[in-house]
Amino acid sequence: MRIMTVCLGNICRSPAAEAVLIHELEKAGMDHVSVTSAGTAPWHVGNRPHEMTIEEGQGRGYTFSTVGIQFLPELFDEADLVLAMDSTNEQDILELARTSQDAAKVVRLGAFASDAAEGVRDVPDPYNGPREGYTTMYDQIEDAVAGLVRALREDSLERVLAEHRTG
Repeated sequence: MRIMTVCLGNICRSPAAEAVLIHELEKAGMDHVSVTSAGTAPWHVGNRPHEMTIEEGQGRGYTFSTVGIQFLPELFDEADLVLAMDSTNEQDILELARTSQDAAKVVRLGAFASDAAEGVRDVPDPYNGPREGYTTMYDQIEDAVAGLVRALREDSLERVLAEHRTG
């Protein structure tokens, strides 16, 4: 299984989700799952994650080795699951889908959150906002990642995707 997390610039939400997922998958002994990240915009290609993304993440025990890349249509070939951080990212990714199979890989990370039955929430972009935004971002990501890892472990991924995918 290959998972790609995607936000707008690939310096806040998607590298945070990548780091949390890698950490939680390692804890769960799920070494058959790989995780990468990308952004829908080209602004931060080659850049490390935002300093507050790193600071907050390291404080929670996460490590970061990623640099920003832009999500392009051919990246669908490198992912089995594409996790968008918000509905705008989701639509931008879906517009790049070349086939219905590409589109079927796309879902918002919030589909795995503990409150997803009440509707899938976006992970708000904390870029250049106060520290609290990064804290909230990680709280949401950690909750959704716990649900994703549970879905992978319980083999219920397809059910969650069917309930929440828009592609």
